[in-house]
Amino acid sequence: MSQYRRVYQQGGSYFFTLVTYNRMPILTTFENLSRLDQSFKHVMMKHSFTVEAMVVLPDHLHCIWQLPPCDSDFSTRWRLIKRYFSIKTDKPVNERGEKNVWQRRFWEHLLRDEEDWRRHMDYIHYNPVRHGYVQNPAVWPHSSFQKALQEGLYPIGWGVKEPAFIAEMDKE
Repeated sequence: MSQYRRVYQQGGSYFFTLVTYNRMPILTTFENLSRLDQSFKHVMMKHSFTVEAMVVLPDHLHCIWQLPPCDSDFSTRWRLIKRYFSIKTDKPVNERGEKNVWQRRFWEHLLRDEEDWRRHMDYIHYNPVRHGYVQNPAVWPHSSFQKALQEGLYPIGWGVKEPAFIAEMDKE
């Protein structure tokens, strides 16, 4: 049994990485992207949180969530999102009664300060470039980058060149 311990902080901001089972590139179809969006909306109605940044790639996603002030339960939210997404897939059920759609766990990181938040925002938005899908984060359609650009979080042309610290970060 793993000795991994998660850090739960009420009202915390977290960076997450969620990966598909065996890195299957299932997050490429309109149907699955729509189902993912519906899964988030469904869970947010009962368990509120704010998605501050997100990028969806073919086999994984990264996001930053802000939890409500008196709540630290991100694990339930992810369990429900993964379950809701998986229900309508045509994958067979395994011996545990689960569909092999997502890796069993997810990676989380409690964001400690503004600089930590900023670095993870940049990592999220640069990720499609890092994986070679596009040459500029502004053209990747499954990202919150355009919204962040409109909010003034990035200057026009950001990401054409790799930010120096991105190479040092490995959040996959």
